[in-house]
Amino acid sequence: MSTPANSTETHVLVLGGGPGGYTAAFRAADLGLKVTLVEREPVLGGVCLNVGCIPSKALLHVAHLVHGAQEAPECGLTFPQPDIDLDKLRAWKDKTVATLNGGLKALAKQRKVEVIHGNGRFTGANELEVTTADGPRQVNFTHAILATGSRPATIPGFPHDDQRLMDSTGALLLQDVPKRLLIVGGGVIGLEMATVYHALGSSITVVEMAGQLLPGCDADVVRPLFLRLKKQCEAILLNTRARLAAKAEGIEATFEGDNAPAPMLFDRVLVAVGRKPNSDDLGLEALGIAADAHGFIAVDERQRSAAEHVFAIGDVTGNPMLAHKATHQGKVAAEVIAGHKAAFQALTIPAVAYTDPEVAWMGLTETEAQAKGVAYEKATFPWAASGRALGMNRKEGLTKVLCDKETRRILGAAICGPNAGDLIAETVLALEMGADVEDVGLSIHPHPTLAETFAFASEMLAGTVTDIYYKKP
Repeated sequence: MSTPANSTETHVLVLGGGPGGYTAAFRAADLGLKVTLVEREPVLGGVCLNVGCIPSKALLHVAHLVHGAQEAPECGLTFPQPDIDLDKLRAWKDKTVATLNGGLKALAKQRKVEVIHGNGRFTGANELEVTTADGPRQVNFTHAILATGSRPATIPGFPHDDQRLMDSTGALLLQDVPKRLLIVGGGVIGLEMATVYHALGSSITVVEMAGQLLPGCDADVVRPLFLRLKKQCEAILLNTRARLAAKAEGIEATFEGDNAPAPMLFDRVLVAVGRKPNSDDLGLEALGIAADAHGFIAVDERQRSAAEHVFAIGDVTGNPMLAHKATHQGKVAAEVIAGHKAAFQALTIPAVAYTDPEVAWMGLTETEAQAKGVAYEKATFPWAASGRALGMNRKEGLTKVLCDKETRRILGAAICGPNAGDLIAETVLALEMGADVEDVGLSIHPHPTLAETFAFASEMLAGTVTDIYYKKP
């Protein structure tokens, strides 16, 4: 019997075309499976490519250029104040995104992955109905991979003011540069946008409920970033909550906390308090599975849900909500469906804040080690002793390493400074390969580089460091 024109038969259905989804689809296709990828937006890439990681990093590159020019006089160079053309900047950012969109479209075509753009909802254990611009489509599948991602979380009680209240998506539109900007949330997204908008000329205030910026990272690692932002921002309010009220002249913020200031008026407010998984309104009940109270779908190490033929990856499976976690999970799901022995068994998932300076960490933090009663040793190498950092006029950074007190194996690492997001990769490999501090120190690192600060910190733990005078406690 022939398949109706509005119906598709496929082996693997992937719902969601973000980093995890397209990776799963492409890997499954490479393994010889027939794949259908359903994406609600008109282009592939998901939040990360279209309204997240990629456009924000493009804008952060511009911010770093501006900040570099502002600090150049100390090195004997003076540049005029930059003339910022918002339209041109926006177009450049959009072109960067569009280039990658085109690349994904070509990769899908090369692999013969069928791509359907529209909203999908499960109507049966092996059926998905897709609402497209051309009408409904039905996809009949053997296996499904849920890669539906997440969306910005909201705060109940905040006013509905689409013109002046922004989430991360709205902030990346660059509609204008507000004179005064309040950022609610001192996590990665909030601080990255603080870096961008400060460079463009906004006066920034950050309010954070926790007692430090970037909760989850050790406070000593975040401190160089905090000190730099403290000079740049109008105010950084920790242990503080904000209440907002829409006024004709702006958004009025009232603060609650031990050292809360008087009410302040802002032109715009960015709400960056985390993300919520996109697990609602998918028709999960038709699959025989359900999300938990937080909206997450439970999976095993093979990314399999409670339903044998249904897999889930990425943000919808829980924290951390990071693109690089999703891509690895996507490969695992595709390989398991293809009959391979695969599992998601990462020992660590690195985190990066692409601020200025960048902050990156992986493995066990010192705070976690203390809470768990882990016997550890630590060493922190100050970038003030790094020739490369001094030559960049960025001596505020640091590299911190934790090792097991008995085995000397690397337990965790954190870096604060320019390019920390790139530098953290070596520490991840060291942990995954079971390296001890002597292994790292004995691996010859090029000099002068920022990368060698990891070796120096490891040598501090091994007792062999010569680039700094250090006596183990």
